[in-house]
Amino acid sequence: MGTTRDTDVRTGGASGEATGEGNDTAATGSTATDSAAARDAGELGAAGAQLSTAPRDTVVPGSFGGVRAPGAAGWLAWTGRETVGWVRWFWRQLTSMRVALILLFLLSLGAIPGSLIPQTGQDETKVADFMGRHETLGPIYEKLGLFNVYSSVWFSAIYILLFISLIGCIVPRTWQFVGQLRGRPPGAPRRLNRLPAYTTWRTEAEPEAVREEALKLLKRRRFRAHAAGDAVAAEKGYLREVGNLAFHIALIVMLTAFAWGQLFKYEGNKLIVEGDGFANTLTQYDDFKSGNLFSPDDLEPFSFVLKNFKGTYEPSGPNKGTPRTYESDVTYSEGSDGKEKQRTIKVNEPLDIDGTKVYLVSHGYAPVVTVRDGKGDIVYSQAVPLLPLDSNVTSTGAIKVMDGYRDAKGKKDQLGFRAFFLPAYGGPNTAVVSQFPALLNPVLNLEAFHGDLGVDSGLPQSVYQLDKTNMKGFKDSKGKQLRENLKPGETMKLPNGAGSITFEKDIKEWAGFQVTEQPGAGWALAGALTAIFGLAASLFIQRRRVWVRATAGPDGVTVVEMAGLGRSESAKVPEELGDLAGILYDLAPGAPDTPETPSTPESDPDPEAKTSTPEPPAVPAAEGAETK
Repeated sequence: MGTTRDTDVRTGGASGEATGEGNDTAATGSTATDSAAARDAGELGAAGAQLSTAPRDTVVPGSFGGVRAPGAAGWLAWTGRETVGWVRWFWRQLTSMRVALILLFLLSLGAIPGSLIPQTGQDETKVADFMGRHETLGPIYEKLGLFNVYSSVWFSAIYILLFISLIGCIVPRTWQFVGQLRGRPPGAPRRLNRLPAYTTWRTEAEPEAVREEALKLLKRRRFRAHAAGDAVAAEKGYLREVGNLAFHIALIVMLTAFAWGQLFKYEGNKLIVEGDGFANTLTQYDDFKSGNLFSPDDLEPFSFVLKNFKGTYEPSGPNKGTPRTYESDVTYSEGSDGKEKQRTIKVNEPLDIDGTKVYLVSHGYAPVVTVRDGKGDIVYSQAVPLLPLDSNVTSTGAIKVMDGYRDAKGKKDQLGFRAFFLPAYGGPNTAVVSQFPALLNPVLNLEAFHGDLGVDSGLPQSVYQLDKTNMKGFKDSKGKQLRENLKPGETMKLPNGAGSITFEKDIKEWAGFQVTEQPGAGWALAGALTAIFGLAASLFIQRRRVWVRATAGPDGVTVVEMAGLGRSESAKVPEELGDLAGILYDLAPGAPDTPETPSTPESDPDPEAKTSTPEPPAVPAAEGAETK
């Protein structure tokens, strides 16, 4: 090579994945064939082995029991061996990364109906409506469990199989990787020129000095290095396998956290008018749903009172009426006798009490009305929450006077009023809808009825709807349904001395709260973040090995050989090897060539390598490598 700095790195030779692993991770996805693996492993020996922890898929389906002996005993023995063989084969397939990826894909597909089809655990009304509108498709969906996807048998089966597959795959690989960390990088193979990246030169430095400098250099570059015979063996990139294992362990954590959360979660909603309170018990919720393993004892003991609700809105422009702020001032206490504390709950800023979160989710108005009977006695006086119909809080609801009312003749009766509330009424020449969500010109529109409200029938009914099946409308002087618009402080008289209803000047607001507890949410977030970083490490970090051999040639001149091997034939290994070789060349410069001294070492055990370089096996497309 002369005295010039000649450290060009030749690429080619054996494939970087000499073990022929059949079950690789999601980051690699494909492997070499068994024949290529056997050839490469034979040439490289231990040097090309264990560059990852992926197991080799050596078990194939077929007869595992051997020859069956005659008689019943032989049949039983053969059947037992055959059963064990097939169970072992099934277990190998289930715990392979290929099957794990298939199950993960099926789990993703199975979750799609849960997002597109109404679920009984979320909204039974929508499910009933879907069944009513699709007389043929609805029963089919019900038999397939598509209305309750996440609790269905088929979704649970995929979930459990994926869980078992990941555990069965990760546990042995983790122990194998721990064993690799406790060991040392394997010694140099006999023929370094068979490796994908290779360079050599001759130097007048002593072989021991070259190896000593190579060991120092590799350790400075954060390689795990040690002297092995006439060579220095080094390895780097263990974080690739750490990231690979962390990714799959994180998947197990996420699956566990998701299952735990689904089994023990609960979620309830409560509408609270200003001045009213709430205690975290089942009877206090307007609606409530929970996981299969939830118990009422799991409810966190706390209570709070809604002191005041404040909402501000855009007064003008294209976003007129858009909410600026929604805030609820509450006084809460933890436990049965906890100290009261003040807190303001805002949108996306919930009240958190030991993992139970109270979210502000809705808002509306609750006009205060007073109902008097035929004698002028007050039989009903309270704030009536009404449900908004649009973004300007045009609201509707019902006022039901069930007990204590008597008409002008002293006869017991029940009253019902259909109510519409407009916080910003535009006047008689505008549409009967609110023009703005704030209380600019509040108007309460009432329709009066009397008769049987149906509350004593035992059938459930909504407090916001009026069942007029057994009711009669009050008539005005023209014989039409009695209906009036009331402003704060005004009263509507019922005909024939039947009483009156007054729209008080006090207009309260209500806030809708959602109380949720999702066990395992923190673990799921940690698992997701770990999976992202683990996947990034397995994609961008390459595990590779470098060997430096320094031996005395027949003429007494030291021959230095350097070679590198990676998980795939990436350009990074030759580039890194060239950089290392350049530094080591400066420490052990090349010796001048003589006519009697060939440039290729005579000790090369492979004469054919002087004239030709074997073609490397095809690199899998998923590796993204390019052979030069």
